[in-house]
Amino acid sequence: MRRVAWRSVFCFLPAALCLLASGCSKPVVTQESYVFGTRVEILVADAPENSANAVAAAVLRDFDKLHRKYHAWQPSELTAVNDAIAAGKSVEVSEELASLITEVQNLAQQSRYRFDPGIGKLIQLWGFQSDEFTPQLPDPADLAKWRAHPASIMQLHLAGRTVTSANRDVALDFGGYLKGVALDRAAASLKAAGINNAIINIGGNVMALGDKYGKPWKIGIQHPRRPGTLATLELRDGEAIGTSGDYQRYFDLDGKRYSHLLDPLRGEPVQHTQAVTLLIPPARDAGGRSDALSKPVFIAGAKGWQEAARELGLKQALRIDADGNIEVTSALNQRLVFVDKTLNIRVVD
Repeated sequence: MRRVAWRSVFCFLPAALCLLASGCSKPVVTQESYVFGTRVEILVADAPENSANAVAAAVLRDFDKLHRKYHAWQPSELTAVNDAIAAGKSVEVSEELASLITEVQNLAQQSRYRFDPGIGKLIQLWGFQSDEFTPQLPDPADLAKWRAHPASIMQLHLAGRTVTSANRDVALDFGGYLKGVALDRAAASLKAAGINNAIINIGGNVMALGDKYGKPWKIGIQHPRRPGTLATLELRDGEAIGTSGDYQRYFDLDGKRYSHLLDPLRGEPVQHTQAVTLLIPPARDAGGRSDALSKPVFIAGAKGWQEAARELGLKQALRIDADGNIEVTSALNQRLVFVDKTLNIRVVD
């Protein structure tokens, strides 16, 4: 009998990374929300409660504005651009969106277009541009058409603030990047408000500021197939960590898992990897890189992930393959504390 199961990150599933208590009894101000289709947390230490609450609440409101402004399938500035491209028209965008397009084009080029925010129609074809969807495979003819003439962010032309594309199938979807952008902006907002010790978690994309009363902020990396924590990690000031996993938004159909992590070149969900985690050193765009660059490493697979990481300047990375085997770079392995000592772990250079 045919069995169909569906789960997605739109339910309150455990985040890819969770914040761990350090045993410190001093107060930590916590604000939570549900934005970008996932759970969001901001924890502030060593700051007056009233001001910490006010600043954290303002950051959460900014998250919501960012999400609504660049939503990929509900009416937004992004869907207006996609509608214009589909109609063969040019469209003038805001200065902010022009900047985001430039940033994602650069990241896409660096990743050899394994990260490609121009594949919105492919994401839609697989049913992942929806709050609720029926688990089903795309029409074979539609999928064959895509593979014969794939769309890409490289086919988008930006002149000043005017966007055009010769390929009407290009459609922007910032779902693999916007959470990282939000991390960077949140960090800047917190610092500008005098908050220097905090941690921000957007569904497994995390950035640390300062520490927690002299102790490092500690996070737990979720195991992609088992309940509980795979490993723990102490984050340093300004570091960001991002995870892409096939357990965050997916459906099961006839005993096979289809996740939202699509290979733009093959036009289908990746099957060879369960999860990839990256640790990014402090930088102005550490959050954005932690979000965007986990995708090309995820997509590259067993034979290519290490090369992809090196090309992208990533020294601290972990990959879990389809069978649950773990490969981790020596630089990240030195920082991790694995909870389950029975795991099959291979350290690579």
